[in-house]
Amino acid sequence: MPKYTYTALDLTNKKVSGELDARDDEDLRRQLRAGGLSVTKYSSAKDKVSSYRLKSKEVAEFSRQIASMLSSGITIVRAMEILKDRDFQAKLLKIYDKLHKDVQMGYTLSEAMGLQNKAFPELFINMYASGEASGQLEAVAAKMATHYDKEFRLNSKAKSAMTYPTILIIATFAVIMIIFTMILPSFSEIFDGMELPGITMFMFAISGFMQSFWYIVLISLLIVILIWQTMLLNPKIRHGYDHLKLKLPIAGKLLRTIYTARFSRTLSSLYSSGISMIRALEITGTIINNKFIEAQFPELILNVRNGESLSSSVAKMSGFDRKLSATVMIGEESGRLDSMLESTAEGFDYEAEIALEKLVQILQPAMIVIIAIVILPVILSVMLAMMQIYQNPGMLG
Repeated sequence: MPKYTYTALDLTNKKVSGELDARDDEDLRRQLRAGGLSVTKYSSAKDKVSSYRLKSKEVAEFSRQIASMLSSGITIVRAMEILKDRDFQAKLLKIYDKLHKDVQMGYTLSEAMGLQNKAFPELFINMYASGEASGQLEAVAAKMATHYDKEFRLNSKAKSAMTYPTILIIATFAVIMIIFTMILPSFSEIFDGMELPGITMFMFAISGFMQSFWYIVLISLLIVILIWQTMLLNPKIRHGYDHLKLKLPIAGKLLRTIYTARFSRTLSSLYSSGISMIRALEITGTIINNKFIEAQFPELILNVRNGESLSSSVAKMSGFDRKLSATVMIGEESGRLDSMLESTAEGFDYEAEIALEKLVQILQPAMIVIIAIVILPVILSVMLAMMQIYQNPGMLG
C-alpha cells in the first residue's frame, strides 16, 4: 500500500500535515474526510529502504529474539512491534520499523525481509520462508540464531588472528618513518665529511629522501592500497587472488577448513528444512565468500541435476577439504545427509578454531623476525660507521 504525504485543512481551517497509507488517491481523500480534514496538497512517497546490511551477530540476535517471542505465543506482528520499540541503533530501528509496517500490511516475515534491500542474507530469508511454509518458523528461527552465532564466532576469531600482525605492520612502518626522518639525520651530522661504508651511505640517501619527501611516501602507499582495492573489484583478478589464497602454505589450509565448514553448515540448514538440493546448492554457492570456489558451483549444480551423486560432484571441486566428499558419501549411503553435513560442519568449525590459534602462535614470532630484518640494516649501517670512528679517531678531526 503506497504511503502519501499530505497537507490538509481541519474544521477550523488550520493547516495540518502528515503521512498516511492509502490504496490510491481517492482512498486518501476518503480517509482524510472521515477525519474531518480537507486535503489541499498530497504526493505519493515511497518508504526509503535502508542500505545497511546486518552483520552475523545482529542477524543471530534478531533470530534469537524472534524464536523466543514465538515460543511465548507472541504473533509476528506483535514481535516486530516489540523489536522496533526497543533501544536499538538507528540503522536497525529503520529496518525493524519497515518490517513492522510490511507485516501489518499482510506480508509474511520472509517477504518483508526480502523487501529490505538485501539487509538480510539470502540464506536467512529462504530459511524463514521454508519455516513459514512448513509451520516450523520457531524452530527455524532458533536454528538460524545458532547458525549465525557460529559464523560470527569464527569470523571474530579470524579477525582477531589478523589484529596482531596488522598492529605490528603499522608499528613497523611508524618506526621506520621515525628512524629515517628523525634519528638517522642526527647521525649524518656526526659523520659529515667522513668516508662511510656503502650501506651507511645508502641508508643516509634513503633518509635524506624520506626527510624531504615523506609526504610522497605516504601518498604513494595510499595510492598502492587504493589501486589494489580497485583491482580486486575486477572479477578475473579477484578470482585469481582467491585461488592464490588457497595455495598459501599455512593460511591456505585454514581457509579451506573455514570454507568447508561454511559449505557444510549452510547446506545442512537448507536441506534439512525441506529446500530442494538444487536450490540449496544455488544459495550455498553465494555465501562461500571465495570467487574461485563460487565459480565452480554452476558445474556442481549441473552434475547433480544430471543425476550424479553430490559426493562425487563435490570431489571434483577444488578449494574444499578432501574429507568433505567422503563424509557426504557416508551421509548419502546412510540416508542421513543433513545430519552428516551438520556434524561435518561442527568438526571443521573446531579444526578452524585450532588452526587459527596455531596461526596466531606462528605469526607473532614471524612478525618480530620481519621487523628485525627491516631494522637490522639501519642499525648495521650506524654501527659500521661508529666502528670506523673508533678505529680511526682522527677521522672526526
